[in-house]
Amino acid sequence: MTKFIYYILFTFCFIQSPKAEVKLPSLIGDNMLLQRDTPVKLWGWAASSEPVKLIFGKRTYNTVADSAGNWEIRLPAQKAGGPHHLVVNNIEIKNILFGDLWLCSGQSNMETPVSRVMTLFGEEIRQYANPNIRYVKIPLSYNFHAPQPDVTPCKWVDVTPETAPDFSAVAYFFAKEMYEKTGVPVGLINSSVGGSPAEAWISEEALQPFPALLSEKRICESDEFVENMRRLGALPGQRWTAVLNEQDKGLTEAVHWSSMAYDDSSWKSIDLLDNTWGRNENRPVNGVFWFRKEIDIPAGQENQAAMLYMGRIIDSDSVFVNGKFAGATAYQYPPRNYKLSPGILKAGKNVIAVRLVSQSGFPGFVTDKPYKMVFENRKEITLEGNWKYNSGAVMPAVAGGGISFQNKPAGLYNAMIAPLQNCEIKGVLWYQGEANTGKPDEYYGLMSALIGDWRGLWKKELPFLLVQLANYMKPSPFQPNSQWAALRDVQLELSQKIPNTGLAVAIDAGEWNDIHPLNKKDVGKRLSLWARKLAYGENPLVYSGPVYESMEIEGNQIILTFKHTGSGLMMKGNTLNTFVIAGKDKKFLPAKAEIKNNKVIVWNDAILQPFAVRYAWADNPENANLYNREGLPASPFKTD
Repeated sequence: MTKFIYYILFTFCFIQSPKAEVKLPSLIGDNMLLQRDTPVKLWGWAASSEPVKLIFGKRTYNTVADSAGNWEIRLPAQKAGGPHHLVVNNIEIKNILFGDLWLCSGQSNMETPVSRVMTLFGEEIRQYANPNIRYVKIPLSYNFHAPQPDVTPCKWVDVTPETAPDFSAVAYFFAKEMYEKTGVPVGLINSSVGGSPAEAWISEEALQPFPALLSEKRICESDEFVENMRRLGALPGQRWTAVLNEQDKGLTEAVHWSSMAYDDSSWKSIDLLDNTWGRNENRPVNGVFWFRKEIDIPAGQENQAAMLYMGRIIDSDSVFVNGKFAGATAYQYPPRNYKLSPGILKAGKNVIAVRLVSQSGFPGFVTDKPYKMVFENRKEITLEGNWKYNSGAVMPAVAGGGISFQNKPAGLYNAMIAPLQNCEIKGVLWYQGEANTGKPDEYYGLMSALIGDWRGLWKKELPFLLVQLANYMKPSPFQPNSQWAALRDVQLELSQKIPNTGLAVAIDAGEWNDIHPLNKKDVGKRLSLWARKLAYGENPLVYSGPVYESMEIEGNQIILTFKHTGSGLMMKGNTLNTFVIAGKDKKFLPAKAEIKNNKVIVWNDAILQPFAVRYAWADNPENANLYNREGLPASPFKTD
């Protein structure tokens, strides 16, 4: 009787325990791209000892989940192409391609989306679709405890005019160039985070030579500490915003300051780009400020859609047209490009109102940016010139500010890199450095550790393609203590000393007033040249601009020799710029320079015994113009 009861109970439990479903990682899904010409791993999770059957083409693969529920199946190497589909137990995955898969990582200049560069490349982007380019963006996540098994849920898409605006702009132009040159499908995994320093992308093991960074990581291992600091950091900002909104006269007066009915005749009249209104003898000015401008719309234009370009604004803004909300941006860097639907504009008088919120202390409208309205028929109305201005509320500085935990050591590695290790990849695109400019002396060690760390994770010497920092901030021919120049020099050193590493120079692709320059097309193209060389072994190919190699002193001149001169050195313009020269006192003076016999001769008549030369050594070297004849710029360098 007892045996019978046990049998009934066992049978009941078996019936009541449904078979666990197989779970796949986020990156295995519809529209994915897998690496061609090498065995690829498909993996996931299930109940312990659960059978897993994978059907691909005409072949069936079987395995069993281990005691921890992990399983994996390797597909044999496949040729480029598709589409294919596969089935894992009861899960079907469709529209799979095989091609070359690139990991795109770094900080905001890698993350910057195509939508931000539409003003430069909009026509090209709106006309391009390619099902052979696949893209997935890894959502922001961080973890300080251990490498994670999976990334936050995400989806693969192919390039269409509708999906392209969400792509990384650098990755988009890279992939487009690579496909056009090779005909091989291209996959892009964008795992990047704005503002992130290199140490956030390095494993705990690889950070062992950096005890101070390890200490930071140890502190962040306390979930209670992280949550408390996040909460305390957010509260001051939330309170500040609540008080600001309560005190803003533009929101609380009977007639909203964005309304067409509001009478602004008592407001001051100022030039929009004369930002002296946002200064108080160089003391910070915080709060909310309102700007209004009347424009006249000719009859016939009012029923068109239009684009409203409001340049860049420090810090955040909300924009209204005829009292209707047009758009808002929460921080200072993105371009303000707001689409106006048909019917918002009226024939005759129209009112644009901007609510500007300052938290950083020095508000304003960034110069050398577009401020205009553009209609569908390409007609434009400039928005520069006089606007009406008034203060809605003055506020003290925001207290606290919190901690950006995603920037702490190892956090992004654990959550956004380690989970990718089962994906076979062709190589890495890396655009980062701005967050480490304060410590250029540490950067070589960090990046050496990062490159070695990732190559160890994938167990191969992956091509690692760096983007050098672009020119940024106030133009200058020479700044001896430029932190940006020093970090560029470290990036050049990395590319010269670490095998299978390339450097896309961007010293001519930046903007003095934007840390996120819009010309991502040239950067993507220059990365593609390095990829064709390092990953494809294409030869002959000019894939780099001139790189300083050696110098010799003859009298009062220094003669510079370069590699990667292509079909010859050239300058853009009439004279070579941004060369400086020093004697043994190391006091650099502006230099004359000329190209002769594919070398550059540098001198200053006041220096009889020259010692060293520097080129383009500044945050934003003014008109650095040494190139090879293939149009690739020389990297900034120093000989001392």
